[in-house]
Amino acid sequence: MPIHAELLRHATEKPDKPALAIDGRSLSYGELHLRAKAIYRFLRELPRSPRRRLDLPGVEKLAALSLGNHIGFAEYFIAATAAPHACAVIDPMMPPERIERIIERLAPDVLVVDDDRGPSAEIGRRLGISVITAGAEPFDLAETEGELSDDAEGIFLIGFTSGTTAEPKAYYRSREQWRRSLDRGRMVFELEDAPSTMCPGALAHGLALYAMVEALDAGSTFHSVRKWDAAAVARILSAEAIVRLVAVPTHIAGIARTWAAEPALTSLRDVLTAGAKLDVNGVEAMRRLFPKARIREYYGASEIGFMTVSTLVGGAIDFPIDRVGQAYPGVEISIRDPDGNDVGTDVPGTIFVRSDLIADGYLWGDDGQAFRVTPAGATVGDLGELDGNGMLRVIGRAGGMMISGGNNVYPAEIESALKACPGIEEAVVFGLPDAYYGQRIVAVVSGETPEVKMLADHCARQLARFKIPRQFYHIASWPMTSSGKISRGQVEAAVISGDGLVLRLSA
Repeated sequence: MPIHAELLRHATEKPDKPALAIDGRSLSYGELHLRAKAIYRFLRELPRSPRRRLDLPGVEKLAALSLGNHIGFAEYFIAATAAPHACAVIDPMMPPERIERIIERLAPDVLVVDDDRGPSAEIGRRLGISVITAGAEPFDLAETEGELSDDAEGIFLIGFTSGTTAEPKAYYRSREQWRRSLDRGRMVFELEDAPSTMCPGALAHGLALYAMVEALDAGSTFHSVRKWDAAAVARILSAEAIVRLVAVPTHIAGIARTWAAEPALTSLRDVLTAGAKLDVNGVEAMRRLFPKARIREYYGASEIGFMTVSTLVGGAIDFPIDRVGQAYPGVEISIRDPDGNDVGTDVPGTIFVRSDLIADGYLWGDDGQAFRVTPAGATVGDLGELDGNGMLRVIGRAGGMMISGGNNVYPAEIESALKACPGIEEAVVFGLPDAYYGQRIVAVVSGETPEVKMLADHCARQLARFKIPRQFYHIASWPMTSSGKISRGQVEAAVISGDGLVLRLSA
């Protein structure tokens, strides 16, 4: 990992300061560094798996972590990303058949799990992979001989996109990319004073993983929970005087709901969101919950890294709510037509990025439909437009476009309009086959149970007539993915099957 030198410095200068705190357990910087060194030594002495066929230049040992938010995640991640090793992070909440396909293709030299009898462990043993259970290591974690290598070159991380396909795409990252990103982020997000950080998301996903690494790089204390629980997170934020929260909007909305009758969380100074666009209602709820916090969001992708950053509340100038901000330092953004021509400002097109933070590529799963690198830059297929001030508005993913009545319609635009409606907390929009329209626009909303006329009238004031949903449904509780995002596929399936998860709103 590209922070080993900083970790050594923190362990030397402040060995007793907590580096991580998860569900009442903590690990100091001194303990984290020593335990990571012991694991690193174990990895060096581990025989290389004869099954590994992946071409990973310069990588000696490949460790796969299927640990969830275990307190030992950081020490194994640090050891497994010290040169010349690399680490693959697997979400243990994925379906077992998907985990099996990933482990079979990776054929790592070791698989680290948090449950010796869980699906990942059983799959690893069945495939002949060496399996280690965190907390029950067959080696001495107090061994302090040697030091972690801080070599700044080469692959250190393999991650997996959380797409809807049966097998997530496997992308890989270099130490140089993350080192550059961390250096810039320390200035952009003002981390020099090592603010204590809470991120309740799954460490197997990019938002929380990066939040943990940047916290350790800055020498701050990183807080999380083993399992998402809005009330537990709110209590920690209240009791621990944490000053920085990094979370997806759905997690923040959950905290706001569970803490609505309690005093505002005045210790928060910074709230950073990503993963979905904030809306007016969400920002207002955050103002009430975190009255002293600056509210910021960023737009990015696993394969491209940071693209834009904005300050919605608490900056010198509050950015427009419908934009995701201006280009991140070192990033150039352009909007291009299907032929690759720059379309200029205020014209929709595909978002392209030039940056030195872009991933090297995919190990597998590259279908050429999302992430691709061209002479014009890199793209993940998102559509958007730039205004004259360089502010980016994201319209949606090209593959998510609906054609209704012969018109191109993007769900994200309708969802943004619905989430600005009083009483609406969240919205999901999709198309269903329709004999007349081609695709019938369907909206599912949460919050106060609304009237169809109110929703339709609200949409009519903000959207073209052909973009107004033809059917509205209400949902009390959203099915979620392990990364804290709404499981859109389950929502759509519930509408189609009429299984009771959603309620059709009548006119």
